[in-house]
Amino acid sequence: MRRGLRHPGLVGTHEKQAPETARLAAELRAAVAGEVDFSTTARALTTMDASNYRRVPAGTVAPRDADDVAAVLEVCRAHGTPVVARGGGTSIGGQATGTGVVLDLTRHMAGLVSLDPEERTAVVRPGLVLDRLRDAARPYGLTFGPDPSTHSRCTLGGMIGNNACGAHSVAWGTTADNVRSLDVMTYRGDRLTLGREGRGAPPGLLDLVGRNLALLRTGYPEGLPRRISGYALDALLPERGVDMARSFCGSEGTLGVVTEATVRLVPLPAEPVLVVLGYADESAAADAAAGLLAYGPLTVEGMAADLVRGGVGGGGGGGRGGGRGSAPGGVSGLPRGGAWLFCEVDGEGAARRLVRAADALDAAVVREPAGQRALWRIREDAAGTATRMPGGTSRTGSGGGGEAWPGWEDCAVPPARLGAYLREFRALLAEFGLRGVPYGHFGDGCVHVRIDFDLWTGEGVRHFRRFSEAVADLVVAHGGSLSGEHGDGQARAELLPKMYGEELVGLFGAVKDVWDPDGGLNPGMLVRPRRLDEGLRFTGLPLVGVGREAARCVGVAKCRVEGPSTGPGVMCPSYRATGEERHSTRGRARLLHEMALGEVVTDGWRSEEVREALDLCLSCKGCRSDCPVGIDMAAYKAEFLDRHYAGPLGFLRRPRSHWTMGRLPHWLDLFGRALNPALGLPFAARWAGLTPERTMPRVADRTFTSWFAERASARPPALTLWPDTFTDHLAPEVGRAAVRVLEAAGLGVTLPRGRVCCGLTYVSTGQLGAARRVMGRMLDVMEGEREGQEGQGKGAGAGAGSGGGVRPVVVLEPSCAATLRTDLPELLPDDPRAARLAASVRTFAEALEALAPEWEPPRLDRPVAGQTHCHQHAVLGDGADRRLRERAGLRGGLSGGCCGLAGNFGFEPGHYEVSVACAEDQLLPALREAPEGAEVLADGFSCRTQIGELAGEGVPGERGSGAASGERGPGFAGGAAGAGPRVVRGLRARHLAEVLAEGLEEGF
Repeated sequence: MRRGLRHPGLVGTHEKQAPETARLAAELRAAVAGEVDFSTTARALTTMDASNYRRVPAGTVAPRDADDVAAVLEVCRAHGTPVVARGGGTSIGGQATGTGVVLDLTRHMAGLVSLDPEERTAVVRPGLVLDRLRDAARPYGLTFGPDPSTHSRCTLGGMIGNNACGAHSVAWGTTADNVRSLDVMTYRGDRLTLGREGRGAPPGLLDLVGRNLALLRTGYPEGLPRRISGYALDALLPERGVDMARSFCGSEGTLGVVTEATVRLVPLPAEPVLVVLGYADESAAADAAAGLLAYGPLTVEGMAADLVRGGVGGGGGGGRGGGRGSAPGGVSGLPRGGAWLFCEVDGEGAARRLVRAADALDAAVVREPAGQRALWRIREDAAGTATRMPGGTSRTGSGGGGEAWPGWEDCAVPPARLGAYLREFRALLAEFGLRGVPYGHFGDGCVHVRIDFDLWTGEGVRHFRRFSEAVADLVVAHGGSLSGEHGDGQARAELLPKMYGEELVGLFGAVKDVWDPDGGLNPGMLVRPRRLDEGLRFTGLPLVGVGREAARCVGVAKCRVEGPSTGPGVMCPSYRATGEERHSTRGRARLLHEMALGEVVTDGWRSEEVREALDLCLSCKGCRSDCPVGIDMAAYKAEFLDRHYAGPLGFLRRPRSHWTMGRLPHWLDLFGRALNPALGLPFAARWAGLTPERTMPRVADRTFTSWFAERASARPPALTLWPDTFTDHLAPEVGRAAVRVLEAAGLGVTLPRGRVCCGLTYVSTGQLGAARRVMGRMLDVMEGEREGQEGQGKGAGAGAGSGGGVRPVVVLEPSCAATLRTDLPELLPDDPRAARLAASVRTFAEALEALAPEWEPPRLDRPVAGQTHCHQHAVLGDGADRRLRERAGLRGGLSGGCCGLAGNFGFEPGHYEVSVACAEDQLLPALREAPEGAEVLADGFSCRTQIGELAGEGVPGERGSGAASGERGPGFAGGAAGAGPRVVRGLRARHLAEVLAEGLEEGF
């Protein structure tokens, strides 16, 4: 052991640990250079992967190199402690969980060692994320062939452990087909380099194989391109080259730990074209899949209409039926049909041949990369999307509901038998009263499906077991494999005798004993496995509450994608900034799950571990839309903070910022512009519990509501304009501009006759009791408005687009609109007024589109830059905004991501660096790259404030024209500006309403 390379690490010395565990942690800290973490947080984050199972580890180690791995194994062997290697934690069979020490190979052992474009090989470390390898190979026209849908976060080590495949396996095979050699380390510390001709075989293995040649030649099913179950011992047959590396792939970390791998790279297609073929139903698509293989497709992926819900931009074009119609659910770009095959080919000629040969109802040929990405996104999100099934209950009537879970995620049959298998599988689901949505790699006969098992009750779990046994019999009857991609793990290993027989499964155990005689590597997986209904992660979890909601996280880790990001997505800005699992949506969900169970996180709502993890949650709501299962961490954070600070004297424990920023509407209503002198004092930020790195927003000299009250309008009101706190007190110029534009469009505008507040700042700081009171008073005002409307009769245009005869409520601040749309009815579910108001909320662009569809905005003809508000992306949608910008000649798109200020978040102590890092993800690069003369758009006050500070406006004395007067832009009170990056001096963001109003004034 390298005791000279000590690292302070983290061993959780403050935790209550058994003496033996404490000794283990101390010895590991002395032995390795990487981090050792036995804290409550580290253990809670690794109890689960993407499966139904849960195992509590003793602690985690993030080794820096192979020597660290050897040191960990030596210490753990001395203590008799198991070791589990973990990459992205997206395994579906439970393989990435363990009861001993979990090796986190993603932190330090994630490098690309070398890439040889001439030999078409790369040397990688096990924690390297697949997309990083693909990015490095792309400039040479190369890629790594296997591409599971988790390619943006899964690691090469995990792919080797599970023999991952992906959509392109019909062309490029499984991971085992693309591995040249492996450097591995056994539990006893032997370092082996595995290759062909028996290279690197541990002593005794080849002799064992030699004594069982007949069994190996006859014991494996034939004609299965996706046979992942069990050990691939047939790769050790003499006629197959005694390929040790190939045989090791799919061993699920039970034989050795991979420390380095040499992998094969393949040429990228020169002209990728996506052909989408529509069929009447899933069975017809499955029957057709095998017949398409003769035409050399790179993919043959299948899915049915019951998986495709909601809209997504598509891109058809050309070909038979190219771009015609829309699939059920409103997904543009898909041809007619009830099921589809996604076939990627190289070149338009190959696409035409495939379309002519396919006996399909309809077809779309998609050439544009954007259109292809939009359609592939449906397939890649399916592992999470399929967990949310509308309606329905489990057989037992409790627990399962409309949620679906892994368990029979990826079985495979010979491709020619897929249609028959799926028909019988659907019948089996019906027999057991279950529902599932099959999809997957139809060209390889591999089917993914999530099923609405009731895993919350004893009867439901017994039902789950009976179904698992029945479907295993069905797969075997069709000559299939229990696993066709993700390995057996705990989910299916118990049933392997049904597939292979007792003799071959016994040989698996003998092979495990040759490699790992101490049984220290990932015990309970694949060989001598735990029962498939044992250790389910739902056991003991309350059926209601935040823990129950957090359990919806299935662990596919779409939130755990390294930055910088591209595209419109938001999730998860704090993970992109820190790279720490606890600051990902999945990590926080796991901590809440463990808090609800009370075994690892034992302090319940008072847990400091959970509070610390949620502290860097920006409440951006990006996970609500971008997470495939719709986790809403902003809502969970609000409830946690509310309960964390509940009880006697709980208000004294709250951060001061909760009383200042959290109750900002109250203070602004009470003091107004009188706050400006206080905000300008040198100690103002610290007194208010805010970071001194930020300048304080300046309160306008005159509120928007007072300005509106003094003006007259001859038009009968067609809409109610919501005077949110930010517009009213901090940016009244936005409200004035909106009135100018709405009236120019022929729409009468009124304001509520009373003070209203959506409660946003109370919700975001977890003051839910106060939020409900504020919302209740607001609903009293708005109900009076509604009764007044009903008494007066509809005004001109009233009610258009509102569906209920009530004037639409137009909200200029996206975060306030999102609060009214979602948080209001969720916090007041029994108040019908809340649902009515939520249904009437419209954004500025939505109101113009619905109420004044014939109005032509001023033609500005200039490029735009900026950012779509994260709440707009997650809750409201920006389709109407994009269409309005196009009609106004505002060219280009806005970036995704989160600005990083996020209301009170960026003003709170300890958040400044993360806030700036979030802005650097997409927003600031987009501003740097903006063309000359671009209009910078940001409808959110926080977004405009962040741009103002980080792009140069926030320095006193350097405000843009008009800002000092309060007419245009919020301005900033005294105090030094933050030391963040500067993009271009004088850059200033505006609300779209301001830009259009300026165009009207200038006569465009």
